[in-house]
Amino acid sequence: MQTLTLPAPAKLNLWLHIIGRRADGYHELETVFQFLDHGDELSFAVRDDGVIRLHTEIEAVPHDSNLIVRAARKLQEQSGTTLGADIWLSKVLPMGGGIGGGSSDAATTLLALAHLWQLDWSEDRLATLGLSLGADVPVFVRGHAAFAQGVGEQLTPVDPEEPWYVVLVPQVSVSTVEIFSHPQLTRDSLPLKMRPVPEGNSRNDCQPVVEQSYPEVRNALNSLGKFTEARLTGTGSCVFGAFPSKAEADKVLALLSATQTGFVAKGSNVSMLHRKLQSLVKKSSA
Repeated sequence: MQTLTLPAPAKLNLWLHIIGRRADGYHELETVFQFLDHGDELSFAVRDDGVIRLHTEIEAVPHDSNLIVRAARKLQEQSGTTLGADIWLSKVLPMGGGIGGGSSDAATTLLALAHLWQLDWSEDRLATLGLSLGADVPVFVRGHAAFAQGVGEQLTPVDPEEPWYVVLVPQVSVSTVEIFSHPQLTRDSLPLKMRPVPEGNSRNDCQPVVEQSYPEVRNALNSLGKFTEARLTGTGSCVFGAFPSKAEADKVLALLSATQTGFVAKGSNVSMLHRKLQSLVKKSSA
């Protein structure tokens, strides 16, 4: 049985501004997404009986509502393929962390199965399908750091610096719904008229509300903030700060390890999923 193994990288929101709320309740955002060379790993094998089976159980997530399974079934349905897939997940990224775990898994599933099922689908088409699964899925499908607008689906590629990051993972899952419906959430940041995005514009409008509601996140921001500017990614719970080298990032994480859980990873403007896919394409055409 031939399996294809691909990464599902994490993302950071380098900053996040909420500029309004739409009639349908969704929030209009402006944010910059950058990938991390750190993530989950998924393995796929084609089945000819049309069954989609995720062999890894995720606590508190029923099989059929897992975003991986939903992505696979949606692609199967819309492409009309008669093939199925066995899927295995090696879970590294925290759930409810604001680093895109579920969305990234879904995007890797779409790209992997489009490849294995030999569907002639463009990235645009896969990204559109991805958007129906979640607002963060398209950026993972496209695989390039981006300035995002709308609910996060209007993407303009950008190339910010690629430092090393310390990412702290407070042992608490933040509810995105709770944060976005919070009465004190800032919803009136001014849209950025400047392009490219100005450096140092690094606030996250969700951060004050998350800090107020989750003391564990506040503690992580304070701890990391002693060494560098510490920020929240997405609605949290994860907190990050940039360092010029791996050695410095490793040193800071070691100093914080008595009270904080986390990891060190390199920022990347081309996702490790896309780098792996490009190398597969090169191999097959060689």
